[in-house]
Amino acid sequence: MPDKFYLTTPIYYVNARPHIGHAYTTIVADAIARRQRSLGVDTWFLTGTDEHGQKIERSAEAAGCTPQQFADRVSQEFKNLWDRMGLTCDDFIRTTEPRHILAVQNFITLLRDRGFIYKGSYTGQYCVFDELYVEAPPGAPCPDCGRPTETVSEENYFFKLSAFERRLLEFYDEHPDFIRPESRRNEVISFVKGGLRDLSVSRTSFNWGIPIPGDEKHVVYVWLDALANYITALGWSSADDSKYKTFWPADLHLVGKEIIRFHCVYWPAFLMAAGLPLPKSVHAHGWLLFEESKMSKSRGNIVRAETILEGFGALKPDLPKAEQDLFGADALRYFLLREIAFGQDGNFSFDALVQRYNADLANGYGNLVSRTLSMIGRYFDGLVPYPASSGSVVQSHSFAVELPRTISTFAASFDALDFSRALETAWAAVAAVDGYLTANAPWKQPEGVSDEQQQALRADILYTAAEAIRIITALVYPVIPNAAAQVWSQLGLGDIRKADLKNLQWRGLKPGTKLGELSPLFPRADKETITRMSELEQKNAPAPAATPEPETAEPSPAHTSKLKSAIEGLAVAMAESTNETAAVAAFEGAIAETVRETIGGRKDQAPSAPVAALQPTPSGPEDATNLPGTRILPPAPATGTVAAPAGPAAPTLPEGKISIDDFSKVELRVGQIKVAERVPKADKLLRLEVDLGTETRQILAGIAEAYAPESLIGRKVVIVANLAPRKLRGLESNGMIVAASLEGGRPVLAGFLEDVPVGARLK
Repeated sequence: MPDKFYLTTPIYYVNARPHIGHAYTTIVADAIARRQRSLGVDTWFLTGTDEHGQKIERSAEAAGCTPQQFADRVSQEFKNLWDRMGLTCDDFIRTTEPRHILAVQNFITLLRDRGFIYKGSYTGQYCVFDELYVEAPPGAPCPDCGRPTETVSEENYFFKLSAFERRLLEFYDEHPDFIRPESRRNEVISFVKGGLRDLSVSRTSFNWGIPIPGDEKHVVYVWLDALANYITALGWSSADDSKYKTFWPADLHLVGKEIIRFHCVYWPAFLMAAGLPLPKSVHAHGWLLFEESKMSKSRGNIVRAETILEGFGALKPDLPKAEQDLFGADALRYFLLREIAFGQDGNFSFDALVQRYNADLANGYGNLVSRTLSMIGRYFDGLVPYPASSGSVVQSHSFAVELPRTISTFAASFDALDFSRALETAWAAVAAVDGYLTANAPWKQPEGVSDEQQQALRADILYTAAEAIRIITALVYPVIPNAAAQVWSQLGLGDIRKADLKNLQWRGLKPGTKLGELSPLFPRADKETITRMSELEQKNAPAPAATPEPETAEPSPAHTSKLKSAIEGLAVAMAESTNETAAVAAFEGAIAETVRETIGGRKDQAPSAPVAALQPTPSGPEDATNLPGTRILPPAPATGTVAAPAGPAAPTLPEGKISIDDFSKVELRVGQIKVAERVPKADKLLRLEVDLGTETRQILAGIAEAYAPESLIGRKVVIVANLAPRKLRGLESNGMIVAASLEGGRPVLAGFLEDVPVGARLK
């Protein structure tokens, strides 16, 4: 057992108010922190807000206030929400605080003094939205968010990132658990192996940032500024650095998968350069999806955590508002940790939330506690009964014998951050105890059994159930802390926060203990709860993004719908290997009609640069390019601005044909398969993790009947990289693998005879 534990969330950027995507990360961190504290470990839990950068400066200008006023307002919204939810962070760092600013200036001075920072100049592309330098031609979209980049030319300070390529790879090899999950580790290693360039760590084109000491016209690059919070919050380089000496290095950085590169490449390189210890582990979780896409202010699909607090709080109208919020927070916490496999993308909906709440909390755990403690009150005057000295009932019932294994399995899963599996284990125990009560029916008196015998039997049964509830409650306390505290109190055990939960042994509940005041835990939610939350979200929807999104020309709604249906039909057909010919024909026809009616009718757009037609070349023994009946499946069209030729209207295209301008919008790239595995309950689907050079994508492909998963590892394939994500079998597929479809539906992957670099564009 460690004697200390330091964990962090990313500090949240204050360009937007918090939503449940932010809450998800912070809830996970809070659950981990609560478990560590309950085990007697000295724990420090840090969160906060990231408040500098060009995007904040522009957002403040659009909002008609100063950047500091803008940051103050949004940062306070995060703090207020965490307080409402009862989150137990030990510190909340803001990057505009003097303690942080001074420490960052000390940090960059240290890097400069150690010879890892030099002055130069930079001309290239910059994504304001992601605060990210991009290796791309002028006007190219950001590879992360797809927004247009801006060309910047300015004097900069540079960090010698290129000097750390070998050291980083050696570190990853020596510390295999540093980056989790494995898919993110593969992504980072691939990125570093692709070559590291020196990184610009200052800006001069705006002022909202931390000035570099001695050269104040430069402000520190926002990512160096933000990453340093993990040590500045502990007092690194300050007069009182006791917390830094106690807790650094961090045991766990929790981050979203989209910022894994910053935390696993830039941050360790900065620390190596400064001569400071590296964190022990960085774990990247997936996105929380709503309407099958990542929650984003620009998409307008944000769900506020406050909506859940208020929607569920209405189920307990007699409670004070603060207690209603904590009740709602428990419902949200349980859903997020039980429903979503940590590390993967997860879907959120009000319907799913209510369904899980009713099944597991209201009808499961809550009902078990209520029926057990009510019977103790009825039959034993509210005193925990004395079981039979022989313990015959306990010894004869399987769930009691299995409880030690339940405890160890729960602990192992939770500590491995497999929260869903841990809770599945705990709720299996809930179901077992509930079945035990039903089977033994202590409310009934069998014929021929005396009152005295029946009371002794009841004592055995109800003590066994109550003791099992005590153990289950101790296990789930980090996940539903408010409800667990109530149950602990109702068991007559006082304040759960002061209890020793690290040594859970059977018969820890003392007979004769007086139960506390009983009250319902989880009233059942009905459809009105779903309606209430939907209405609250519509009423309180966040304002549009302060930084306007780029406008794009789009087809008419009718053509958009038809094209979308055709794409969906093609994806399903490929996944299931059914009706591919018809699906491809519908797909081609929809493209042709959209091109004719939409592109041909737009004369106000500049022409697109022509791109040579691509002829994919399969490689290996399955080279089937010239076989009769072979057909290369066409890639899906890219989304975004649709350009049209200048001058006269474009000629009408022949039926079933698309123009070279339309084809040029499709982004085809070389990918290398890193992971391949079968999708459960889907005979024809494989889940692939494909390295595209700058990122790793999850792609589902209907090729399981043609290729064994292990045969695909390391193979280079052609990927449609700008196809909109789609859900298949509950998993997100972010791209499409190009294949030839032989007669009978057998796919053959397109590939290469010559060696080509991963990530190369095909044109």
